[in-house]
Amino acid sequence: MAEQKMIGRQSVSFKNPPCILGRASVAGSKEGEGPLGSFFDYIEEDPKFGADTWEEAESNMQKKAAELALENAGYQPKDIRYMIAGDLLGQLIATSFGLMELKIPMFGVYGACSTMGESMSLASMLVEGGFADKILALTSSHFCGAEKEFRFPLQYGSQRPLAATWTVTGSGAVIIGKKPEKPEKSEKQKKEETAAKKCNSNPYILIKGITTGKIVDFGVKDSMNMGACMAPAAADVIYQNLCDFNRNPNYYDKIFTGDLGYIGQRILLDILKERGYDISKQHMDCGIEIFCDETQDTHSGGSGCGCSAITLTGYILEKMHRREWKRILFVPTGALLSPVSFNEGGSVPGIAHAVILEAEDA
Repeated sequence: MAEQKMIGRQSVSFKNPPCILGRASVAGSKEGEGPLGSFFDYIEEDPKFGADTWEEAESNMQKKAAELALENAGYQPKDIRYMIAGDLLGQLIATSFGLMELKIPMFGVYGACSTMGESMSLASMLVEGGFADKILALTSSHFCGAEKEFRFPLQYGSQRPLAATWTVTGSGAVIIGKKPEKPEKSEKQKKEETAAKKCNSNPYILIKGITTGKIVDFGVKDSMNMGACMAPAAADVIYQNLCDFNRNPNYYDKIFTGDLGYIGQRILLDILKERGYDISKQHMDCGIEIFCDETQDTHSGGSGCGCSAITLTGYILEKMHRREWKRILFVPTGALLSPVSFNEGGSVPGIAHAVILEAEDA
């Protein structure tokens, strides 16, 4: 009898977990000056990345992340079966123009700031299902492009309320594929490796399962308070992950949300406590970690597709490679803000997707 892959109401458990074969993080100068700056692969001081417009800048940034991920993993574009990518701009123009020259078949996806979780989830299912051997999953955001798209042109000089978050300028990419097969070894070699425990080797980072989120709308209409819009969706998918897999929060070393910020974090913890789960010891938020609250004046923290993407590819995966964390629940969060619906008086629904990451000895 085949092992059940569909778990509970919204989750998938992988019998042959896909592996993260490569990664790269590209950040802007403000992000590079933050607490995680030393973890990023590349920091660009020019906010326009050598381009003439903010949109072209984001395309250049995403292309740089894709090329770095390939270089770091030792692959060429021809080695990649598919790309799954997206961004915050209309018709995913940062992605389509940025990745065009790679000439890799592409699925464009949009999950607002949860896009990294969505792209990784779909990539993992395609790899585990045997439909692809290697997939490049990535996303990006740019502070100036996002402000222009969703709020006001920078020249307007509007004041930002304390609930507002700062859109991260960054792009993160991972290559997801089958776990490399171990070569056959003699019994003596096996005993020596067991004795040494291979403490100095990098572990494989496996994607053990996913929980796909639902659109959750608590009726919030404040476009400057994304944390309040997204926290209910984050709480819902974390709750469902724990229920579907029959786990307690302490199963995970850390539960990382994407970009709830300080206000959204408090809402998330309160909602989950009401539903019987206290994740305060495990919870961290990429938007809180990426900037220094005392010196960088970002109000409620960081946001944007790039926020969770570069925190994952720079900080989280490095901590796992160093064996400081073994199990991570990675939960990018997205506010489904449309300038059209918002200007017509609509609310801002949220969505979040959970990806289970686990380090396993190589």
